[in-house]
Amino acid sequence: MTSTAPAKDAAPTQTGAAAPSPQPASGGQNANHVSNTTIPAYPTGVSARVQELLGRMTLEEKVAQLAGYWLDQGGEVVAPMADEMSTAKDGRSLADITKDGIGHYTRVYGTRPVEPVERAAWLWQEQRRLKRETRLGIPALVHEECLTGLAAWKAATFPTPLAWGASFDPELVAEMGEAIGESMRQLGIHQGLSPVVDVIRDPRWGRVDECIAEDPYVVGTIGTAYVRGLQDAGVHATLKHFLGYSNSRAGRNHAPVHAGPREVADIFLPPFEMAIRDGGVASVMNSYTEIDGVPVAADDSLLTTLLREQLGFDGVVVADYFAVGFLETMHAVAADRGEAAALALKAGIDVELPTGDAYLGPLIERIRSGEFDEAYVDRAVLRVLRQKEQLGLLEAEAFEDEPPAAVDLDSPKHRAIAHRLAAESIILLANDGVLPLAAEARRIAVIGPNADRSDALQGCYSFANHVLAHHPGYETGFEIPTVAEALAEALPDTEISYAHGCEVEGDDRTGFDEAAALVADADVAVVVVGDQAGLFGRGTVGEGNDVESLELPGVQRELVEHLAATGTPVIAVLLTGRPYDLAWALDPQENAARPAAVLQAFFPGEEGGRAIASVLTGATNPSGRLPVSLPRSAGAQPYSYLRPILGGPSDVTSTDSTPVRPFGFGLSYTSFTYADLEVEGTTTTDGRFAVTVTVTNTGERQGTDVVQLYGRDPVASVTRPVAQLLGYARVVLEPGESRRVTFDVPVQRFAFTARDMRRVVEPGEVEVWVASHAEAVLVHAADTQDSTGGAIVNERNRDARQIPGAATPRATVVLTGATHAVGPGDPRMVTATW
Repeated sequence: MTSTAPAKDAAPTQTGAAAPSPQPASGGQNANHVSNTTIPAYPTGVSARVQELLGRMTLEEKVAQLAGYWLDQGGEVVAPMADEMSTAKDGRSLADITKDGIGHYTRVYGTRPVEPVERAAWLWQEQRRLKRETRLGIPALVHEECLTGLAAWKAATFPTPLAWGASFDPELVAEMGEAIGESMRQLGIHQGLSPVVDVIRDPRWGRVDECIAEDPYVVGTIGTAYVRGLQDAGVHATLKHFLGYSNSRAGRNHAPVHAGPREVADIFLPPFEMAIRDGGVASVMNSYTEIDGVPVAADDSLLTTLLREQLGFDGVVVADYFAVGFLETMHAVAADRGEAAALALKAGIDVELPTGDAYLGPLIERIRSGEFDEAYVDRAVLRVLRQKEQLGLLEAEAFEDEPPAAVDLDSPKHRAIAHRLAAESIILLANDGVLPLAAEARRIAVIGPNADRSDALQGCYSFANHVLAHHPGYETGFEIPTVAEALAEALPDTEISYAHGCEVEGDDRTGFDEAAALVADADVAVVVVGDQAGLFGRGTVGEGNDVESLELPGVQRELVEHLAATGTPVIAVLLTGRPYDLAWALDPQENAARPAAVLQAFFPGEEGGRAIASVLTGATNPSGRLPVSLPRSAGAQPYSYLRPILGGPSDVTSTDSTPVRPFGFGLSYTSFTYADLEVEGTTTTDGRFAVTVTVTNTGERQGTDVVQLYGRDPVASVTRPVAQLLGYARVVLEPGESRRVTFDVPVQRFAFTARDMRRVVEPGEVEVWVASHAEAVLVHAADTQDSTGGAIVNERNRDARQIPGAATPRATVVLTGATHAVGPGDPRMVTATW
């Protein structure tokens, strides 16, 4: 079989949603229009139809195409500072609000629970009205959130992106993306505000559950796969959040980012580059944050020079909600909304979302006063009209068909994909032999605040936790069995008892004794703890839910330890949106009982309960791997496995940032070995090389191994990581089966930003090896006793841990020739065959 990274050359063109021939112009372009010859990244190659349409637009009609309108906004906090930033409703009719047209309709299905078929009928009617009653007859582009599935009532909820990363399965993520896109397209939705391709740098940040991994290559390959899937279904994807958002200081949402240009180029940029160049993504959303004092929303060096002129992006940049207004209210770089609009539009934000708070009246006033060049408006309008043309919105037949009479947003196909992805993402962190559950286990106690709650299976951007939390009278709208329910379903002849134990948050321990009594009377206990996803202080993880501690919330750790002390084997199952410090559960502790097994599941979605039950019973052999290091403590953050020597432990510091479990770690019910590593020993700095290894299932069960290829540049002109993932492959092996796995590696995987800020591959020797995780073979700091003649000796002992794992010896590849400057034509993806 062959595993190849997703590739796509261009955004899709689709048909079936559009506008009539425009009515005769009555005013033409505004008199303040200025030549576009000095406007950077001015669109070229647009169709004659789009050019002609722009030429007939008034200024009011132009800016209307650059703004969204949030139809259902009404008190629900589903965006940062939504209440503070909302425009007061003045009783105007929708016809009056959109008399000059409109660019986007914001979250038609995703702001409150609406019946999908009824809302679709309204939407078709509204689009026809826009075509017939506005002068230019251009329908609205409809966008929705779709991070864990379409964020709408009754729509399937898939695993959160951190679970995508844990699966290491881009092909399955692409399949999920296409299924999500098909649902969206059926409802007349054109653009999805996903995926998030921010690289995790600090688990204290609340939005970690929206991210894929701490490794840029994993983020890039899986994020690009999602883009490919969604756009293959005819829905435009949106990359979030350009750029550096996840590096906010101390893991605080929206906090300033202090990252050097090399870190930005080598860590945060590659996933965006892959999704643009290899995925043909149609849209990009800006980051809320500032980098070195300059807000991204006002930074033309990022949104125009880098994004468009260097990366070649030619789609539409949309503002993260209220980001334009934040230039005035949060960043204080604009005196008013008009100046904020001018800064953002000039920087390269084409569309203001969720509403036109700045891009409508305030921007018009600024242009009419001669303070701003209308050519920047034209630049953005051309991009927006080109996107609408690609989506079929300028065709006469758009929305002239009938709206769907019935929709199934949670079909068997959706559920099958959701189950496969959930099952592949579950990570076995520890197991003393209690798993899989033995047939003799006839009495099982299921305990914990997340054991019997469906919300605990869903991420921050699920409709349940994002919107339904404000509408308690509504059911979820689809089947989502809890862990307790799924386990009872999987083991119908087993006696299963349940106790809540404690809440996710708070210090109430009154349920401990009841839980302990049930556990003491059971053969085994399954204790389900973790997070509750939510927004802005509602919940323990999610947007605006940043933390100062990486201990489990509330008294959940105490609950697990209390139950483990009963002597009954305890299996801890973590349903979380971030990695926590689990040293107490995974490593021997003096005078403390610990679980017999630990499973980590990152918000596994609607089929997560069944997937967990399947792993517990042994019907599924766990194959998930950590997409992010398990942190040692909050004080050791930020940490990344992509660290230079001095980024880890050494005698020059008394602190130890070594993670409790490393990136790529995960156990199985079987075992795997690697042998007979072969490499092509020499290639050029612009070439490729092959790495081949024998992978063997040495156990008695079928299993899937995530074969991880690592590399290191031991001597370079700037410091390099002690280990870097080059490529990966999911390989299914029968008991005793061996396969030769070959990785085809472009040398560009060793590229970095040199001192002159060019991205290069330098000649010299590099090391490669295959391992089961990032620390299976690791170079630590040199012995400082040796290098300082004994002047520096750290007297504080560190924990000596033996983490299970396998690895080959390292092999050397010699890169010959001159230093190679990496260009857009250089390949970025590793392929694997077996």
